[in-house]
Amino acid sequence: MQGLMMDYQLTLRPILERAYRFYPKREVVTKVGATTHRYTYRDLYHRTAQLAHALGKLGVRESDRVATLAWNTYRHLELYFGIPCIGAVCHTLNLRLPPDQLIYIINHAADKVIFVDASLLPLLEKIAPHLKTVEHFVVMTDAPLQTSLPNAHSYEDLIATEPTHYDWPDLPENTAASMCYTSGTTGEPKGVLYSHRSCYLHAMSVCFGDGLGMTTNEIMMPVVPMFHVLAWGLPYAATMLGAVQVFPGPHMTPRDLVGLIESERVTLTGGVPTLWLGILNLLETEKFDLSSLRSMVVGGSAAPQSMIEAFQKRHNIRVVHAWGMTETSPLGTVCNLKREMLDLPEEEQYRIRAKQGIASPGVELRAMDEDGKEVPWDGKAMGELQVRGPWIASAYYNDERSVGRFDDGWFRTGDVVTIDDDGYIHIVDRTKDLVKSGGEWISTVELEGAIMGHPGVLEATVIAVPHPKWQERPLALVVPRPNAEAPTKESIIAHIAPRFAKWQLPDDIVFVEAIPKTSVGKFDKKVIREQYKDYVLP
Repeated sequence: MQGLMMDYQLTLRPILERAYRFYPKREVVTKVGATTHRYTYRDLYHRTAQLAHALGKLGVRESDRVATLAWNTYRHLELYFGIPCIGAVCHTLNLRLPPDQLIYIINHAADKVIFVDASLLPLLEKIAPHLKTVEHFVVMTDAPLQTSLPNAHSYEDLIATEPTHYDWPDLPENTAASMCYTSGTTGEPKGVLYSHRSCYLHAMSVCFGDGLGMTTNEIMMPVVPMFHVLAWGLPYAATMLGAVQVFPGPHMTPRDLVGLIESERVTLTGGVPTLWLGILNLLETEKFDLSSLRSMVVGGSAAPQSMIEAFQKRHNIRVVHAWGMTETSPLGTVCNLKREMLDLPEEEQYRIRAKQGIASPGVELRAMDEDGKEVPWDGKAMGELQVRGPWIASAYYNDERSVGRFDDGWFRTGDVVTIDDDGYIHIVDRTKDLVKSGGEWISTVELEGAIMGHPGVLEATVIAVPHPKWQERPLALVVPRPNAEAPTKESIIAHIAPRFAKWQLPDDIVFVEAIPKTSVGKFDKKVIREQYKDYVLP
C-alpha cells in the first residue's frame, strides 16, 4: 500500500518563489568597492526572471551547462536560481585554480555560456582561445563593456528589456541543477553534478536546529566562496527562509569581513579555518563590535581547539565545527553539544567541540579499516570515513575514476577518522597525509592543531618526510604570530609534548613567512611535499 501524499517535486523554483511571496522586502546586500549594493528579494525574483528570458535568447536549453566565474555577489545569486530553474546546469568555476585546470574543467563540462565578473576578465581572456564549447561570454558590470572576448555581452544590457515574469517549467526533482569540480589535489579535477532534489534537501538540513540552526531572522554572510560547493548551500538555505544575505564580493581581508559583520549586524557566517585565524589575529590588536554574531561555522579542514576556545573566551563568538566535501554538497556532519554534555567540565566540552560532530539527519556514516571491516565506535580505532545519503554524490560526472571512490552505495571520502560512542567523528587525517613511522601512524592534523595552540604561532602544517630508518617522520612548518614573542623549536615541542608520545613529535620545525594554500584556503600539502621532498632531517 502506498501513502496518499502529493507528488510534490523538490526543486529550486519554490525556494525562489517563497522568498518572493513571503519576504519581498528583505534585503540582499553586496560589498561593492567603498559602497554597498542593496536590493530586495522582490528585486531578486524579477531580475532572475529577466535573466531566464535572456538565457533563452542566448540559446541555452535544458541540460546545457552555464558557467560562472564570479565572486560572492547579488548577480551570482541570480545565476544560482535563473540557470537551474529553466532546466540548465549552473557550473561554478573556481577562480583560484591555475589556467590549465580551468581550461580542462570548462572543456570537460562542455560549458555553453560563461558569466564573468569584470575584475576576472584578464583570467578568462587569457584562456578563451583554448575553450572548445563556449558560444557566449557575459560580463557582469555596470561599466561600458571592454573586453577582447568574442561574442561578449553586458549582463545589465542583456536583461534590461526582458519581462520581469517568467513561466518556470515544472522540472522533475532529479533534474541536474548545479555542478562543481573538486580542486584537483590529485590528478585532474572531478565533476560533481547536483540535482534539484539534493540541493533542496541539503538546504533544509542546513536550517535544522541540529544543523546550522538558521531561521528567517538570520543575517547570513557566506565567506566561503560561491564557487566552492555552492557556498556550502548557505545561499539556498537563506533564500528558503527569506533571511537577509550579505555578500563580501572580492573584499576578503580580515578587516573587510570584520567591518561587514559589524556594519550589517551579521548573525551567521561560514568559512575555512585560515580565514578565521586571520580575523582572530586582527581582533587581538583592534576592537570591533561583533556582538551580533551568534555562530561562526568552520569547515574545509580541521579547526584547532585553541582557535575555538580563543573566539569563545576572548570574544564570545561560538565556533561551530562541520565537515563535508564537494561530493557531499557539502554538509555531512555538524558538531553541536548534546544536552547531557552541557554539564561536562569546560575543557571536556571544548575537546568535543574540536571534533567534526555527528552525521546530519539524512546522512549515514561508517569507518572502514584496510581489510574492509567496519571499525568500532570507541573513539580510538581508525578507519576511512564512508558516507551515503540523499545529497551525497553517486558518481563523478563522465569520469572513470568513480570506480575507486564509490563502493556498494557508499562514498569513500579518503578521510581517516575515529568515531566515539556518542557518534562524533574526529578527523585524524587524509589517507595520503598520514605519517607512517616504523609501522605506526601519526596524525598530522592533531599535531597541527596542537602547534597552533602555542601563543606565538599563527599557522602550522605538518608533512611526512623520508627517513632512512623509520620510513617517514613528521616535519612541521610554522608561521610565527606577528606582535608576539617569537616561538622557538624548543618552546613548541615543550608546548605539545604533554599531548603526544615522544615518537609522535616532529623531528624538526621550520619557520616560514607563509604556508602555501589551495584555491579554497586549505594548506596545500601537495605543493609543500614537493618543496620539501629532499629535506634532510637533523
